[in-house]
Amino acid sequence: MQSTPKPDYTKWLPTTIKETRLQGWEEADVVLFSGDAYVDHPAFGAAVIGRIIENEGFKIAIVPQPNWQDDLRDFKKFGRPNLFFAVTAGSMDSMVNHYTAAKRRRSDDAYTPGGKAGFRPDYTVTIYTQILKKLYPETPVIIGGIEASMRRLTHYDYWSDKLKPSIMHESGADLLVYGMGEQTIRAICRLMYKGVPTENLATLPQVATLQNINAIPAHKKTEYIWLHSHETCVNSKKAFAANFAQIETESNKIESERLIQPIEDKAVVVSPPDAPVDEKQMDAIWALPFTRLPHPKYHKKPPIPAYEMIRHSVNSHRGCFGGCSFCAISAHQGKQVVSRSPNSILTEVKQITNMPDFKGHISDIGGPSANMYKMQGKDLAICKKCKRPSCIYPQVCKNLKMEHQPMVDLYRQAQQIPGVKKITIGSGIRYDMLYDKKGEMTRDGKRYASQVIKNHVSGRLKVAPEHSQPSVLKWMRKPNFGQFRKFQKYFAEENRKAGLKQQLIPYFISSHPGCDWQDMAELAIESKKQHFHLEQVQDFTPTPMTLATVMFYTGLDPYTMKPVKVARNMKDKKLQRSFFFWHKPNERKQILHFLKQQKRPDLIKKLNG
Repeated sequence: MQSTPKPDYTKWLPTTIKETRLQGWEEADVVLFSGDAYVDHPAFGAAVIGRIIENEGFKIAIVPQPNWQDDLRDFKKFGRPNLFFAVTAGSMDSMVNHYTAAKRRRSDDAYTPGGKAGFRPDYTVTIYTQILKKLYPETPVIIGGIEASMRRLTHYDYWSDKLKPSIMHESGADLLVYGMGEQTIRAICRLMYKGVPTENLATLPQVATLQNINAIPAHKKTEYIWLHSHETCVNSKKAFAANFAQIETESNKIESERLIQPIEDKAVVVSPPDAPVDEKQMDAIWALPFTRLPHPKYHKKPPIPAYEMIRHSVNSHRGCFGGCSFCAISAHQGKQVVSRSPNSILTEVKQITNMPDFKGHISDIGGPSANMYKMQGKDLAICKKCKRPSCIYPQVCKNLKMEHQPMVDLYRQAQQIPGVKKITIGSGIRYDMLYDKKGEMTRDGKRYASQVIKNHVSGRLKVAPEHSQPSVLKWMRKPNFGQFRKFQKYFAEENRKAGLKQQLIPYFISSHPGCDWQDMAELAIESKKQHFHLEQVQDFTPTPMTLATVMFYTGLDPYTMKPVKVARNMKDKKLQRSFFFWHKPNERKQILHFLKQQKRPDLIKKLNG
């Protein structure tokens, strides 16, 4: 019987002292703690940051999912690093990872072997950082990732139902890197290696620091945008809403201003973001020596679901200019779409074809929205002055270069690589980007949609109309439902011509700010007309630093201060969600009983018709 060869641990970042010795060193410059299992793949943020630090010539170790409930040996095993500790909750905010919209504890965690829950604490970044600061009070702790990024200023926390202060204040971290942060982490490592203390790094782009408010020079204060203090926000929902309008406006600008928010006798100072990375820099990140595999420590454990989902997929770009009010992608990755070169993407496809378990199916080539690849402003000088949260809502910007041909060409080239039998789109598409102002599908849109429908759908294509009612879609910053109907008709016709029987799977949200039970009843009626038995549905979950979350908490539109109707209690949220399942006997019975109580025979007739 042939024995399985031992893995070469030196191909991964070390997770133990024994593995550091295999690398030829014993003490680390940086120790990175992550709430996720360690998968050495560019789709996992901790792996990317780790490889970048390694690429800068520094010795980095990674501690995935440390035990925070025992004697803390996981936090002690590498001792004090030469430069700093780095902390991330992982690829998701830990509270979103742990709880449903109904605030029920989830029984699984996709970023853990076997999908097992319980391997990270609530508010992971805060807990890990507090432990490290207690054990090593003199060693800097730098936090990052989506949990830290979206909680850098006063934010509404749905799970505690209150405003929480900046995570810098709660955790005791020395520095926060928000957004993707690759260039910033490089600069931090270089400067700290030269002996520059963390308190002197506040001038770097894309960082947040907690400073003594009296230490800010008087002449500098006039250069900052001052936000309402944390204490003022706690006492005034209008002040909190006004803060968000200012924060979102600045985050949507390419050249934004420095923000400052007082809290007690200190102030959180947020520097402007770094310039978006370019194609060459993106390619360089994906060219780092990722094994594209989970660490060997997991070889005898069940698969990691999040990795299984993306192991044969390719990320072609990042960022999103859609501006949906419930989404944090643009706030974290940026509004500007940054794309990799075709050569970089095709090289990765070839790597995937060499994987032992590859059977010929590339499960995705895409990004937050698959069809934003290579799209940007025609005149970037105009983009630099732009404050719009979306380049496509309420109408497509005249300055947006919205051409699908680069994506069409990329699919064709990838399809010709030996070993590739099928490429499908797993990340969903924005069908509203296929139409012109008159509501007609453009020639470019038809070319792209036709190729996708005929060649790149694995039986089901995901799209996200989110709702059917114009009043709700307005608050979501989503297009009119009529566009979905047009695309649905086109999808059916293309399938008929090609002799295919594929499904269009729409995604909908209930309980979004601006939505009430009447809107959900109309959505149920619409889904009945369309013969939908909905599967892809979600009860709105307020997550930090999104417009929809601010509206949920305040009941106000931050830009006009006018009231917005909100389903805040669980009874109302449960009622709205029930309308998704009008076709199920028990749900249908309850819905009809409720409509009878509300004296709405018109809705009963439509739902029964």
